Amino acid sequence: MKTIGLAHGNGGEENGRLIEELFYRHFQNEILQQAEDAAVIEEGKLAFTTDSFTVTPLFFRGGDIGKLSICGTCNDLAMMGAKPKYLTCAVIIEEGFELSELEKIVLSMKSELEKNGAVIVSGDTKVVPKGSVDRIFINTTGIGEIRYRGISSNRISQSDLIIVSDTIGRHGASIFLEREGMEFSTALESDCRSLWPVVEKLIEAKIEIKAMRDATRGGVAAVLNEWARQSDICIEVQEEKVPISREVKGVCELLGFEPFTLANEGTFLIAVEPKDAPKTLEVLRSMEASSMAEIIGEVTAGYPQKVLLKTPYGTSRFLELPSGELLPRIC
Repeated sequence: MKTIGLAHGNGGEENGRLIEELFYRHFQNEILQQAEDAAVIEEGKLAFTTDSFTVTPLFFRGGDIGKLSICGTCNDLAMMGAKPKYLTCAVIIEEGFELSELEKIVLSMKSELEKNGAVIVSGDTKVVPKGSVDRIFINTTGIGEIRYRGISSNRISQSDLIIVSDTIGRHGASIFLEREGMEFSTALESDCRSLWPVVEKLIEAKIEIKAMRDATRGGVAAVLNEWARQSDICIEVQEEKVPISREVKGVCELLGFEPFTLANEGTFLIAVEPKDAPKTLEVLRSMEASSMAEIIGEVTAGYPQKVLLKTPYGTSRFLELPSGELLPRIC
């Protein structure tokens, strides 16, 4: 590899290789090598994360880049059992950007911050010449107070069950349709939303959470493969159990997409022991944001570091880590 391509930012195989072979190699330390979406610091008291957002279009069904920037960072904190507390916000704006649109984005961010009980405490603004950036890029960094310790994608073990919180692929599918100007008579919209209220309910229910991860870039396939590799396990997924909306199925059939690799921005995976699965489903289904939760798979003694997708027809195939250019600019 001599140059960077779009595939290196897709959340899949190329992205992972770039991170491991370049950034991890030079920045190596005990915290970073845990490979979580948020770093656990200060003796397990705090979670710390950062993310950048470059979505096109800026305004889409179900949200906008402002809502996305708060949800993305707060959700990464929530997935480590941390309540979002303090965020920074840095924006890079192209000259000529409409002030009225910028205010809409800021108001959207404010609304989502309130849902998380978090505040912006610092920031930075840069304006660059026209053509130097695609209208606006946003970076948010967050610190959260850990309310449940021990969540890690490195501690999933045999017999654990895998649960998905909602239908998959809605963000990636809806963003693609809007960006390409494809007219569909459908109610499809992004699942962009904050997940801390759901996670808080799980913690209050005293469920033993092994691991959680929001399935953003690379979708469910990326998360499952990362878990399989990090915990050295085999995850077997029952394809017919995975909730996929009629609209997303239609888009995938028409355009040849794989729903398991489509991005989500308000849907997450959770690993629990079998004894905790019924209560986990009960809690998730009691919340609007996770009302379609389902057990989709389990950890077995099958193929180490692999994800096996079992079809309704009695056949199986490996669900590989996504590769290539996957619907770029979705987050």
